[in-house]
Amino acid sequence: MHTRSQKNARRIGRILTYLVLIFAAVICLFPFLWMISTSFKVTSEIYKMPPSLLPEHPTVENFVEGWKGADFGLYFRNSLFVTILATVGTVLSSSFVAYGFARFHSRTSGFLFNILLATLMLPTQVTLIPQYLMFNNLGMINTYFPLILPSWLGGGAFNIFLFIQFFRSLPKELDEAAKIDGANSFQVFLRILLPSVKPVMLAVLVMALVYNWNDFFSPLIYLNDNVKFTIAIWLQFFKGSQGNVQMGQMMAMSLVALLPVLVIFATCQKYFIQGIKMSGLKG
Repeated sequence: MHTRSQKNARRIGRILTYLVLIFAAVICLFPFLWMISTSFKVTSEIYKMPPSLLPEHPTVENFVEGWKGADFGLYFRNSLFVTILATVGTVLSSSFVAYGFARFHSRTSGFLFNILLATLMLPTQVTLIPQYLMFNNLGMINTYFPLILPSWLGGGAFNIFLFIQFFRSLPKELDEAAKIDGANSFQVFLRILLPSVKPVMLAVLVMALVYNWNDFFSPLIYLNDNVKFTIAIWLQFFKGSQGNVQMGQMMAMSLVALLPVLVIFATCQKYFIQGIKMSGLKG
């Protein structure tokens, strides 16, 4: 009898947990669903009171007019260019730096690693002015170099830490066996260790893609020419440049800008979670 009551209590607790999670999921998804719905509505229906979640007369005019009206394809290509180069740089440079910390030790390696971790606690605002002055002195303002170059010079302390945790879990006998066969350190990294950390590589790749694609702050600081703007900047300027905001077009283009991130995350979700989980447990 006591066992049955315990089972019933656990079942009720599980049901309540699911109900709370479903409610929270609906609240989180509602703005996204509203954006999808608004992008397919005509203007008169968008501002109708009381509002309706589903469009009564679905139309794709917002997508067509939004794409043509403000040269959305140009800003899409700009974002794609910056995102691809910055993401590749993040994955390669962070894994290479992590390989050095994980496999090569010196008197200062511990000190340097602590400094690396300390940078995680520095807000962006602290390094903004020195970094801007540095790029300004190098003549790189209003170019894509400030958006891409930092990714090729370390790739971020958090990404380095993820790779270090995984590299340390791999036996050093792999390195020694490869070196006996005549491989140098770079070949060991490229041919032996890097293929063994694919889950972490995909996790870092997804995080870098999402960050660089959605980055608003860096392009706003370093880019001045309209034709060089990324999607994140263009959406804000598109909103501000319209006397009467074309809400349907705005939502349609926001949905188009969001689709690549959704597709990538949905495709790589399993590997992303696996990489984060294994990096946190190993080492």
